[in-house]
Amino acid sequence: MLKVGLVGIGFMGRGHLDNYIRLESEGFPVKLVAVCDIDPDKFENKFVPGNIDVGNAKYDFSKYNLYTSIDEMLEKEDLDYVDMPLPTYIHSESAVKALNKGVNVLCEKPMALTVEQCQAMIDAAEKNNKKLMIAQCLRFWPAYEYVKECIDTNKFGDVVGAYFFRGGATPRWSYQNWLLQKDKSGGALLDQHVHDVDTINWLFGTPKSVSTIGRNVIPGSGYDIVSTHYIYDDGKVVTAEDDWVLNGDYGFEMRFRVNFENGNVVYENGVLKVNPHDGKSFTPDLPEDNGYYREIKYYVNALLNDQTIDIAAPHSTMETIRIARAEVESADNNGKVVEL
Repeated sequence: MLKVGLVGIGFMGRGHLDNYIRLESEGFPVKLVAVCDIDPDKFENKFVPGNIDVGNAKYDFSKYNLYTSIDEMLEKEDLDYVDMPLPTYIHSESAVKALNKGVNVLCEKPMALTVEQCQAMIDAAEKNNKKLMIAQCLRFWPAYEYVKECIDTNKFGDVVGAYFFRGGATPRWSYQNWLLQKDKSGGALLDQHVHDVDTINWLFGTPKSVSTIGRNVIPGSGYDIVSTHYIYDDGKVVTAEDDWVLNGDYGFEMRFRVNFENGNVVYENGVLKVNPHDGKSFTPDLPEDNGYYREIKYYVNALLNDQTIDIAAPHSTMETIRIARAEVESADNNGKVVEL
């Protein structure tokens, strides 16, 4: 039975909390023993809802040891790992602190704001012989796993084009509004769009170069609307777009289409549809659980069995940040092509 401390119970932290409650109810060998958040009001269930339906329950925090200081939690608790759904700008500092205390770390995406911060996390994990994983949930999302398998097995031939989109309302639910501060979140590009940057990195590898157009809409934020072309040596046309100023009744959307030589795979409105060129369209049978649940199970199993983190290896998720930083540079220069 692994003992875990959850650090941060904002919107995504409560999503993690939901899954620990579920996993314990299923008899999975993980037990949440401590919860830490700088804002003690959250222990009174005083929350602001996010843009998707997670973390909206009423929680019984009396079951956990509660802290407002990560230092105190690490000092007093005997933990197998910490789960850190924290604001991006403190990911590296907090992860390094835990790793140097000899505690394994599952850290929420994005890995960090800079490649240097990512490297510091990796160095601390390697120095202390601990497992570090970044919770890039789309690598565990069944629809995205399916298209990854199609690419790896060449099921429909080579990829000729791909398009990814996510967007929705402006995130106004974060503690002290950190999500809308460029120096703390990196804007939509490094917070929300980074999901698709990571997916493209995972599916296709590092592009040769990128060209990005971005627009700032919210004063003090980073790029709130972004569109990137990823240039590959084989000429496939890959684009990703993000927009987190789609307010009103828009809701939230994530979708993709990947076009192969002999078919295409399309995900929209939560449904995956496969369109072979030589047969009828079909919807494949996929696991029902989402990526948030499955990434935690994967990480716990890796700890229990002392397995290497392969699906979201830290060096790979650091490469995602390197690509994203190149996109920022391109957007800062009106879409200039930036080599990687």
